[in-house]
Formats: sequence, structure tokens, C-alpha cells
Amino acid sequence: MDTITMVGFIAGTLTTVAYVPQVIRSWKLKETKDISLTMLVLYAVGVSLWFVYGVWTNALPIIVANGISLVLILVLLGIKLRYR
Repeated sequence: MDTITMVGFIAGTLTTVAYVPQVIRSWKLKETKDISLTMLVLYAVGVSLWFVYGVWTNALPIIVANGISLVLILVLLGIKLRYR
């Protein structure tokens, strides 16, 4: 693995893992009143576009990080919509 790909995987891992505590907290408490619905939707669209960009450019770090991030965002969005 070349250095730039490794940097991409490290960056993707850190930015994705940073979102996990919020998802876990929201899941446990079944509560997301302090999280903006607009922010979640915009973030989901942005991450989806990054995922598509990664696929088009065959950039594995972008595909993996944004694919996992999208799943986490959709879980959080689902919690937000279900328990509002």
C-alpha cells in the first residue's frame, strides 16, 4: 500500500470513528433532540456524493470511509425520525 492510500485510510478511519459515539449515545437513549435534522440530511447527501466520487475515481479509502459513514448517518437519521 502506498503512503497516500495509507493516509487516506487513516483519515477516513478517524473521521468515521468520530461519529460512532454519537450514534451509540442516540441509540441507547433513543433521543436526538439536540441534533439538527437539516444537518443530518445535508451530511447524508454530502457523504453519498463523496461515496459516488470514490467509486468513480476508484479511490478505496474514500469508498470505505464514506460507505461506513453513510450507514452510521442513516442509523442516526432513522433514530431521529422514529423518536422525535
